[in-house]
Amino acid sequence: MPYVYILKCNDGSFYTGSTWDMERRLWEHQHGEGANYTKERLPVELAFCEECARIEDAFRREKQIQGWSHRKKLALIRNSTDQLPALSTCKNSSHHNEFDDGGKPVE
Repeated sequence: MPYVYILKCNDGSFYTGSTWDMERRLWEHQHGEGANYTKERLPVELAFCEECARIEDAFRREKQIQGWSHRKKLALIRNSTDQLPALSTCKNSSHHNEFDDGGKPVE
C-alpha cells in the first residue's frame, strides 16, 4: 500500500513525503539516503503515517500537507483534526486569532 508520511527532523522542522514501502523509506531517511532536506537534519523520526488507496492519492495528500503551516502539521500529527479548519483561516492580523503551540486560540 502507498503511504504519505511526516518526519520530525532534528531541528524541529517537518518533512512530508510519500512512498510504496514505509519501512524501507524510513530506513533510508534515517541513514542519510533519503532526501537532501532530511540528510542535513538527522536524526529524523516518523511523526505521522497515513495509508492511501493509490499512489496518486498519497502523492496528492503529500502535496496538500506540504503547503500547510507547521502548526497545522502539528495538529495532524497530534490527531487534533478538529483544529485543522481554524488553522486554515486567514492569517491576516486584522481578523485572525493567535494560536498557542497546541493549536488552541489564545484569548
